[in-house]
Amino acid sequence: MTSVSLFARSMAGVLLAGTLLSARAIDFTPDAVSVQAGAGRAGVDTVGVGVIWDWKFQQLRRKAELTAHTELMVSGWRADDVGGGNQRLVQVVLLPSLRMRLARGESPWFIEFGIGASYLGKDYITPDKAFSTRWNFYDMLGIGHSFGEKREHELGLRLVHVSNAGIRKPNPGEDFLHLRYVRRF
Repeated sequence: MTSVSLFARSMAGVLLAGTLLSARAIDFTPDAVSVQAGAGRAGVDTVGVGVIWDWKFQQLRRKAELTAHTELMVSGWRADDVGGGNQRLVQVVLLPSLRMRLARGESPWFIEFGIGASYLGKDYITPDKAFSTRWNFYDMLGIGHSFGEKREHELGLRLVHVSNAGIRKPNPGEDFLHLRYVRRF
């Protein structure tokens, strides 16, 4: 197993443990909703919706503010099917994330990353690749911009990688670029 895989698994464990440990502090009324659409390689498209819960966590550093949240997303994938045509899959994702805003939180711009768990409703098999697991890691790196009187709107771009981190072969993974809108309450 590569050091990247070990790091990814370790980070996923830490973030998921943080999600579970902080569950007592989370009000289960969502703090925001999201919609996103994206494209992967070889004609794979995805569209989804989600709910977001902010953690009661905030760290101010000399030049930045760190916050955290957990997202629960449901996405539909459309991909080429073996034998022609298209197939549709449903994906459920639980994603704890960290967010950094410069200027001690005053900047409308932010970067974020997260490592979470993903479940596909059926086996992902295309003419070009096949996943060996339905449970996978969901790695995300994003950039975004908040706007509105109270920063209640967000637009962002996310790079997403879905794979099992080498737990079982084959592990081709799938990469997506997502355009995302979030509405905060």
